[in-house]
Amino acid sequence: MIRIEVRDAAGALLASASHPEEALLCLDRVYQPGDRVIVSGARHLVLQPDQAIPEGEVYLPGEAMTWTVPAGEHRLAYAPGLFEAPRHILRACRMTEAETAARRNLARCPADLRGDTDFYPHCTANVETRNEACFCARNVVDGLRFNTHHGEWPFQSWGIGAREDAWCRLDFGRPVRVDAMALTLRADFPHDAYWVSGHVVASDGSDTFFPLEKTGDRQWIGLGSRTVTWLRLERLQKSSDPSAFPALRQWEVFGAEDR
Repeated sequence: MIRIEVRDAAGALLASASHPEEALLCLDRVYQPGDRVIVSGARHLVLQPDQAIPEGEVYLPGEAMTWTVPAGEHRLAYAPGLFEAPRHILRACRMTEAETAARRNLARCPADLRGDTDFYPHCTANVETRNEACFCARNVVDGLRFNTHHGEWPFQSWGIGAREDAWCRLDFGRPVRVDAMALTLRADFPHDAYWVSGHVVASDGSDTFFPLEKTGDRQWIGLGSRTVTWLRLERLQKSSDPSAFPALRQWEVFGAEDR
C-alpha cells in the first residue's frame, strides 16, 4: 500500500492518502516551518511532492521516506511562491518492473534535499557557495538545465566558492549499472568561468579523467559499463578565464538497476 502523510512540526497528522499503486493527495494549507511529507509502501517510487516540482524517481531503502518541506532561505532554489500557496497536490506511484529495468537517468531527483536524507539519489558536496540554497549540491539533480544566468530558480546550480579542492558526490543508495554521464555547466558568461577537465571517481575504485569545453550544452562522458553505489566529481580544473566562478548546473548519469 502506497501511503502519503503530511504532518506538522509537532507530528500532528494534517492529511493522508493511500492506494495500492498510486496515492494522490490534495492539501489545503500554507506550509509552516517543520511541516513534512512522509511517503511509504515501496522501494521504487515516482514522486511529485508539490505541483511546481517535477515528478521524479526516488529509491527508499527502508520503504519509507521523510521529505521536510523547504523553509526560509532553502526556498530560493524552488519556484517563487510554491510553498506559500494555499493548496498543494502530492503524488506517489509504485514503479513497475519494466520501469525499474529500463535504462534511464539514474541521477535525476527533483525531490532531493540538502543535508541527510533517507531516500536516493542524493547529492552532497564539500563546499556550497556562501552556504546558499541557490548554489547547493542537490540542484544538480533537480532535472532542470536552465543555465544562462545564476542565482534563484530556475538558474540554481552547484557553486564552489572558488575552492580548488571542491568535490560533489552522488549516492544512489543501492548498486546500479552505469554507462555514461552528462554534465551541463552553468554558462552565464562572462560572469562565469568553466572547468577544462575533471575526474569522476566511483565506488568500484575506478577513476575516469574527462575534458570539458566552454559551452552551455550537455557534455557527454563515457563510463564503460560498471556497477557502482556512488560517483564523485573531483579535481576540477578551472579555465584561465578571469572569472572565479565555474559552476555545475546539471549532472545526469545513465544506466539501469544492477540485476
